Amino acid sequence: MIAPAIGSAKAALLRGRVPPGPARRANRAVLVLVALACAWAWPHGARADQLRVASINTCTDQLLLTLADPEQIVGLSPASRDPVRSWAAAAAGRYRRLSGEAEDVLMLKPDIVVAGRFTKRATRELLKDKGLRVEEFDVADSLDAAKRQMLRMGELIGHPDRAAAENARLDAAVERTRAAASRTRYRVLALSRRGWVSGGDSLVSSMLAASGVSDAAADLGLTRSGFVSLEQIVASRPDLLLVSSDSTVAEDQGRAFLLHPAIEQLYPPNKRLVVPERLTVCGGSMLPDALDRLTAEIERASR
Repeated sequence: MIAPAIGSAKAALLRGRVPPGPARRANRAVLVLVALACAWAWPHGARADQLRVASINTCTDQLLLTLADPEQIVGLSPASRDPVRSWAAAAAGRYRRLSGEAEDVLMLKPDIVVAGRFTKRATRELLKDKGLRVEEFDVADSLDAAKRQMLRMGELIGHPDRAAAENARLDAAVERTRAAASRTRYRVLALSRRGWVSGGDSLVSSMLAASGVSDAAADLGLTRSGFVSLEQIVASRPDLLLVSSDSTVAEDQGRAFLLHPAIEQLYPPNKRLVVPERLTVCGGSMLPDALDRLTAEIERASR
């Protein structure tokens, strides 16, 4: 009963009049509720593209930097300028870097705070308790999830057209990689530090699947990401490794796994596809770049 009443009252509000007769007082009360709801959704009567937004997560940083007008961004996460983790580190340097705690966000009084679902819970809850609107984003574990996040951010900040354009760029990049992969029959294993293999719950595996690249993780019995042993990799013998760095220096034990003599013998540089981690750690405008890099690496390996 409430929804129809609100719909009727909202129509009356938009027409600038309240229905006559006994329903006047009831509809006036509903109009007040509608006005309050609109005030919450669009603070101070601002349009969505006028809202001031703070980001406290590296991945929401990058969505915001891609889609927002500069004047909409009031602050970005502590890691926003880290060139290893953030594809948009250079662009982030133009904006305030937040501490990651609630205090400086509260001082800025943004209309919306965008956060990751795994951003420090105490911070998120405190911001909500203080009356701020906090929009939480899950980890993008597939290209489809990344596209949904792009559209959601575009709607939140009033730029859905920009979000749609970014998703179109991603679709085009997938087709370019698919064309390159169709000329080969490579089995590719996405391998990271300490033997971590990207499985079906990761952006990297989603990129391989969308592009028609055979993912060797399935041959290891992995449906989700997880650690595998050196012996398993050697026995599986994928054609190529997909790694995040071509460094030949083992700065720690995690990196040393990728430089083990058995791995180096089977997979010299010409059998390693290198796609930097900053291009795949988040869903966003870096994914077309990641796919184009993968395309170039596949073409290099096939020469």
